[in-house]
Amino acid sequence: MSEELVAFFKVLADANRLKIIGLLAHQPYSVEELAALLGLKASTVSHHLSKLAKVGLVSAKAESYYNVYQLDQKALEERSRSLFSQEKMTASVADVDVDAYDNKVIKDYLRKDGSLKTIPAQKKKLEAVLRHIVKAFKVGKRYSEKQVNEILSAYHEDTASLRRELVGAKLMQREGGGGEYWRNEL
Repeated sequence: MSEELVAFFKVLADANRLKIIGLLAHQPYSVEELAALLGLKASTVSHHLSKLAKVGLVSAKAESYYNVYQLDQKALEERSRSLFSQEKMTASVADVDVDAYDNKVIKDYLRKDGSLKTIPAQKKKLEAVLRHIVKAFKVGKRYSEKQVNEILSAYHEDTASLRRELVGAKLMQREGGGGEYWRNEL
């Protein structure tokens, strides 16, 4: 998972830091003002502000004897857009096996010879089994109903149900009136 994303959320995973962000969204404040508003010690507020500054959410500017902190709204928006970009979100799950559920279901429902013990009644499990079965068909190739039945019979004797479920799940299409069948792209 993206370390940057984790660090960002760790900083935000504190009620007082969220309150500070909320206050700074309205106007800039000094450490002492924030401490009084939140009922915290100035050192505690300084600690929170340094964490928020570290991820680029707040900045300080000197005004006479005080540092005045403000929320960097533009940085917050850019950071959110960057952190939640399609690339970052995809990278955050790069090490996750997206087929783990399907593999578990298939292992539970298939015999050693590759045939189904039973056709799953639960929709999610049925879909996992269908995604496995449809791999027996080549993309772009057209099959007669007889050919489809021959392939499906290796999985289960109820080929009509499997055929109907594959079409219903939009994994395969067919021409009307018992015509040809073909596999859809996954």
